[in-house]
Amino acid sequence: MSAGQGHSHGHNAGGAEEFRTRVRAAADTSYRWQWTARGFDLAVDVPVPGRRQVHTYRVELRPQERTFTVTDVVDTMGRGPGGGRQRETGRIRYRTWSSSPDGTERRSFSSAEGHRLIRGVAQELGWRETRPATMKAGLAFGAFGGIVALGTLIALAIAFWP
Repeated sequence: MSAGQGHSHGHNAGGAEEFRTRVRAAADTSYRWQWTARGFDLAVDVPVPGRRQVHTYRVELRPQERTFTVTDVVDTMGRGPGGGRQRETGRIRYRTWSSSPDGTERRSFSSAEGHRLIRGVAQELGWRETRPATMKAGLAFGAFGGIVALGTLIALAIAFWP
């Protein structure tokens, strides 16, 4: 195989467009779509009593490397007067349950379901998931903080050693 030929068996086979199309086909109708310049957003209403909550899986595709990143964006809007808005971003995992006021309809949501759907398509197409930059930064700061704490403990142990 000569340089620049890749392993695909046709134009864009397993590429970004196919990734988007397959995820959309695999998702049920409760999901809403928005194509973005770097990938797509897959959003779903979450059943939470007393407020409106929307979970968005923000998927960024890097076709050249065949990698993708999923960032969870959870918007919660209170209902009624003074019901504020809150946004959480990152890797967010949770599960909720709710039922209608008369108890006849029960609904549940797990943020893992959208992740499984996206990762399943990615695996079929040979894509690899990478962590969002915010998670990488958090891990780096956490590691740095751990090293500083360990250094402080060692310094204190040396300073106060009998």
